[in-house]
Amino acid sequence: MTVTDTAHAVDPERGTLAKAAHENFPVAPFFLPRAWRTDLMAVYGFARLVDDIGDGDLAPGGADARLLGVPEDRADDRLLMLDAFEADLRRVFDGSDGSDGSPRHPLLRRLVPTVRRRALTPEPFLGLIAANRQDQLVARYETYDDLLAYCELSANPVGRLVLAVTGTSTPERIRRSDEICTALQIVEHLQDVAEDLGRDRIYLPAEDMKRFHVQEADLAAPSANASVRALIAYEAARARDLLNEGAPLVGSVHGRLRLLLAGFVAGGRAALNAIAAADHDVLPGPPKSGKVHLLREAGVVLRGEG
Repeated sequence: MTVTDTAHAVDPERGTLAKAAHENFPVAPFFLPRAWRTDLMAVYGFARLVDDIGDGDLAPGGADARLLGVPEDRADDRLLMLDAFEADLRRVFDGSDGSDGSPRHPLLRRLVPTVRRRALTPEPFLGLIAANRQDQLVARYETYDDLLAYCELSANPVGRLVLAVTGTSTPERIRRSDEICTALQIVEHLQDVAEDLGRDRIYLPAEDMKRFHVQEADLAAPSANASVRALIAYEAARARDLLNEGAPLVGSVHGRLRLLLAGFVAGGRAALNAIAAADHDVLPGPPKSGKVHLLREAGVVLRGEG
């Protein structure tokens, strides 16, 4: 059991929030106003916990199940846990608890003042829950459009919540944000092909696998063959195009938010560069980019040069 798992077993709220330091992209960096950091961490706590439920990555001990009112002997039932989590989320918005009206889980209680302060709506949160339900029922995606529909649930709500928390939502910004978030989700899928396969999930569209003559067994190899590398390069180019389409979002905002959004775009580009530097062989593990590369990409984004 890791230090984080031990902390989570004792304090689910603290254990879940501690994972923010290990995310691919900054969650609530120090340069943001304190009020934004507080609210972004509340949103992160929700998103991290729902992903952990969907992935079966909750810390041992059953603390989260007990908090959500799920019998300990059914804590491994992910759909049941997601249903209980959605019921607790609805208490954030309507107070329909049988007792004092407050959510049961501390991470959702933490979300209440953020929802009220920022006038957040349930839809983005429900989308993230729906994405994790889908992960229990759908393990393969036939077309790229099918994958984009999944990203609409699994990724785009996060960007929309960032805009809502910072009070900068407009239809055009939401559109650009969706492009960035979908791109980042695809990048994460490319980094995690081997890990996802271990969960019996493949996020590479089946039609593209057929086009590049890639079999599922090829994804289980220690390293990628030429066909897999060509497929990864193809999907990486799609992600880069989406990032480029969404990048004008950065120039549409000002101040510290501009730095945060530039970090998201730069993180995606740096990850794609690392994949390319590995000759698109992602099977041994996620190719990583260093901080120097990330900062260089952030400078390019902030100058509007790419």
